[in-house]
Amino acid sequence: MTTETFEFQVEARQLLQLMIHSVYSNKDVFLRELVSNASDALDKLRLAALRDDAPGADVSDLHIELETDKDARTLTVRDNGIGMTYDEVTRLIGTIANSGTAQFLEELREAKDAAGADGLIGQFGVGFYSGFMVADEVTLVTRHAGETEGTRWTSKGEGTYTLERVGEAPQGTAVTLHLKPADSENQLHDYTSAWKIKEIVKRYSDFITWPVRLLPEPGEDDAAETREAETLNSMKALWARPRDEVSDDEYHELYKHIGHDWRDPLETIRLQAEGTFEYQALLFVPAHAPHDLFTQGYQRGVQLYVKRVFIMDDCEELLPPYLRFVKGVVDAQDLSLNVSREILQQDRHIRMIQRRLTKKVLSTVKGLATSAPERYATFWREFGAVLKEGLVTDADNRDAILAASSFATTHDADEPTTLAAYVERMKDGQDDIYYMTGESRQAIENSPHMEAFRAKGVEVLLLTDAVDEVWVDAVGEYEGRALRSVAKGEIDLAGSEDEKSDAEKEKQGEEYAGLLGWMTEHLGEDVKEVRLSSRLTVSPACVVSDAGELTPALENMYRAMGQEVPGAKRILELNPEHQLVKTLNRAYTDQRDRAELTESAELLHALAVLAEGGRPKDPARFVKLVADRLERTV
Repeated sequence: MTTETFEFQVEARQLLQLMIHSVYSNKDVFLRELVSNASDALDKLRLAALRDDAPGADVSDLHIELETDKDARTLTVRDNGIGMTYDEVTRLIGTIANSGTAQFLEELREAKDAAGADGLIGQFGVGFYSGFMVADEVTLVTRHAGETEGTRWTSKGEGTYTLERVGEAPQGTAVTLHLKPADSENQLHDYTSAWKIKEIVKRYSDFITWPVRLLPEPGEDDAAETREAETLNSMKALWARPRDEVSDDEYHELYKHIGHDWRDPLETIRLQAEGTFEYQALLFVPAHAPHDLFTQGYQRGVQLYVKRVFIMDDCEELLPPYLRFVKGVVDAQDLSLNVSREILQQDRHIRMIQRRLTKKVLSTVKGLATSAPERYATFWREFGAVLKEGLVTDADNRDAILAASSFATTHDADEPTTLAAYVERMKDGQDDIYYMTGESRQAIENSPHMEAFRAKGVEVLLLTDAVDEVWVDAVGEYEGRALRSVAKGEIDLAGSEDEKSDAEKEKQGEEYAGLLGWMTEHLGEDVKEVRLSSRLTVSPACVVSDAGELTPALENMYRAMGQEVPGAKRILELNPEHQLVKTLNRAYTDQRDRAELTESAELLHALAVLAEGGRPKDPARFVKLVADRLERTV
């Protein structure tokens, strides 16, 4: 047979060097590309056989073979698929090996939209040339199913390649790589090593439809010729099989493999989309939150496959950050990847997948609350804080997140409540949904701000996660009812039998007007205003924020993130029914020692700050004042 030698065009040499040295960050993916090409060839042959387009083709045992030779330092990837004719070899591998390369290179440089980039993926020439990352020479022998003559293509990846017609060639395609010497510093492994081949296939090609078999190396031992080939991939793409054909144990094993967890998942979620854009998803909600869930470098757990070929491990684009705890697999029939398949292009398909997966996860969590309360309680305990991040970052799904959320409440010490249930229990005349944030339930329940609500039986949400300080302001309202902090603004709770009339309140205000004005003046560096309180029943005083201001906890959060915020003065509220406040007012009215009165005002303010979990501005002065008072009274 005649061998023809062709010379690469100038731009082809440039692109070939780009493919070898720049496109792929991990050299191991060459085997993924070659196995993926082989799998495509097997798919095409099966389809051709169904259409009777490949007369005489053998489809009895479609498979992919890997054969190594340590002495010759070769690795062969062989399939018995559709194969190629001489013209197809010229055209397909010629994607970057003929005069059309200039157009391809231009497309590669300029393909900014998804469709342009997607058109470069799956062409035989692109993935095929990744072999030159690890090989000094590549030889391809192929015969189209139903043809009698084969074709051999050979190149060292430099200036030329050769084409030759061959009479004896098995059906399908065999790619033989003449491997470069192993170089660990350059991440060039020994690809004749059986364990390395197994590792790569397990990672990238474990779920493809066809068996990938590793042949025993010739001369390995006396029985090498009689030993059977070892199938390396499981072919168990559980997401592609009907639900009734897969056991829970199989799902759990897959989760443990993907999630690196020894425990069973809390919930399994399946999703299948058909139509113009097809994909399948198998997601898992873990039973326990990982220790690094809130660290900056947390690795998400959704793996991306395209036609069962592994593409990337932690695909951030498939789920929003507040669902980063979800593990699983998404397998798409076609996606916009860059030419190396290592970077996902942003397009409407990706956004569509994210929207559907997000809604499915949120609806599943909401369903657990009614169908499996114990599992829902576990979920909320482990992941409630991170889910609530979505109330701040994902306005489109805010209602769905709220529907899937629950909150501790004064209504029940053990059972959390939904906002919908809270609204149903609201008292007649109550317009707002009341909440309070704090470090713990105990600290909130003991807060002076809660006294009037507890006395009048008004339910309050008890929010103890750091994100609660943020989302309540971002959400603002639920079903037209404002979310209102019990520690902000003025509170006027009506409904008790001993409720004062407006006239009585006005008279009391006049009675304390002098004291309030004097304290506002003397505490002016620390407080914005001193006023009478309607939220206190037991404590003498409390400090509150104005309705539109940041809480001290939120100020501290911003400062911890490196964002400087101006400190806002608080409002000091006094309980006019408390004996200490009455005594203080009499002392002011009687013109007693103003120095001692000033100290008493300072102490009262410091006690109010301590009661909400803060600290006095000058702890040493506070201790001295308390010690002096104790000394005079003991």
